[in-house]
Amino acid sequence: MSNIHATAVVDPAAKLADDVTIGPYSIVGPNVVLDPGVVLRSHAVVEGHTRLGSGVQVYPFAAVGTPPQDLKYKGEESRLEVGAGTVIREHCTLNPGTEGDQLVTSVGQNCVLMIGAHVAHDCRVADGVIMANQATLAGHVQVGAGAFLGGLCAVHQFCRIGAGAMIGGMSGVENDVIPYGLVTGNRARLNGLNVVGLKRRGVGKSEVQKLRAAYQELFHGREGTFRERVDQLAQAYGDLQIVDDLIDFVRADSSRALCQPQAENAG
Repeated sequence: MSNIHATAVVDPAAKLADDVTIGPYSIVGPNVVLDPGVVLRSHAVVEGHTRLGSGVQVYPFAAVGTPPQDLKYKGEESRLEVGAGTVIREHCTLNPGTEGDQLVTSVGQNCVLMIGAHVAHDCRVADGVIMANQATLAGHVQVGAGAFLGGLCAVHQFCRIGAGAMIGGMSGVENDVIPYGLVTGNRARLNGLNVVGLKRRGVGKSEVQKLRAAYQELFHGREGTFRERVDQLAQAYGDLQIVDDLIDFVRADSSRALCQPQAENAG
């Protein structure tokens, strides 16, 4: 049986599972779908064509599914989908997609969006992503599974953040970040690999060492062009999945350049 506080405003057309909880002064729009076990605490707003998967929790003053902050948006019907088990903390904002992309914004399962995090229109956030306080994604950003975005970081539109990558706090990310990469800085530069994250994912020591070797050859190698070194890695490490992840990411089409290490001879 649903537990809906008397002060909540829930449109009769909204589709609610039998056991959802909607706290005081929350608002649920007519095109919203709340799957089993969803909890809206107090003062949460869920609008638009939004679906919250099983067990999603939304904390006070979050705005979920409100119109995109895109001047090209003209009210077209678009969607926001949030996967099961995701936690959306206070003051987060999540916007649906636009016709300039695929009309959908998606957040995967078991993500944690801490206070004030922002997921803009047309973003695709995979499972297990953590966005710390005030982390911000501009439009059309893709974030791979298990990535961690530090507090107050900002990711430029159309960037890709690879699986298992870590973005340091207060970093401004203007380019694609490789899987398992570690980036830091006001204008973020690649600063090695997220070794701690790899260990937490259960990646063995020998695999981490091979990935480190591949990273060094790719970004600090002296022979051949960058693309030639990518091909060489594919031949040398083609049997290792985490290196395959890196190679596939680098080879994929993108509107952004790759985030690079700081030049060794930089003053």
